[in-house]
Amino acid sequence: MSATDNRRPLASRNTGWAAAVTRFLARTSVSPNQISIASMVAALAACVAFWAAGHAEGFVARAVLFAAAAAFCQLRLLCNLLDGMVAIEAGKAAPDGAFWNEFPDRVSDLLILAGVGYGIGHPALGWVAGALAILTAYVRELGRGCGLAADFSGPMAKPHRMAVVTAAALLSMLEPLWNGRNEALWAALWLVALGSGVTVIRRAWRVVTGLRSGAARG
Repeated sequence: MSATDNRRPLASRNTGWAAAVTRFLARTSVSPNQISIASMVAALAACVAFWAAGHAEGFVARAVLFAAAAAFCQLRLLCNLLDGMVAIEAGKAAPDGAFWNEFPDRVSDLLILAGVGYGIGHPALGWVAGALAILTAYVRELGRGCGLAADFSGPMAKPHRMAVVTAAALLSMLEPLWNGRNEALWAALWLVALGSGVTVIRRAWRVVTGLRSGAARG
């Protein structure tokens, strides 16, 4: 399988701004692997922001921290988009690119979801959500290892997880209006955990049926 066979289909990859940023990065010394590492730094920043927001007092302080957490979650996704584009579209792929394409994503998922869990006082829920998020990627790669096409199906693939967490962070900024505290992020973690569980089962079933159909054809 080629590198492009393991690329998540993203509409943003075909936008003008993404192409322009890719061309700019291609003219610099920045490598795709460095962009992948930057995604982990963004995830770590989101983790710290979520933890700090969960323990902060005062409307302004919490709002600023939640806004920062949401921004760093999206920055993580932006890095995930650009590392592949710089590697493939700009022709700067490295021999170890496959490792840096996958490993930082798993670290980033765990950092962000565990950070949310610790921030709202439910660390176990954060770890469970993170573990299930990692398991969705494991099943996808297991299928590829068995010779099947990469399965990026949801309902809680990486873009969906980050959309849920980002939306919950922004909603949390408004919780003082109804005297709430951390309910939005608590619900988001449950949604990510349950949705990731469904995604794992769905992808696993596709791997099994794909292998069975291949054996039947053979």
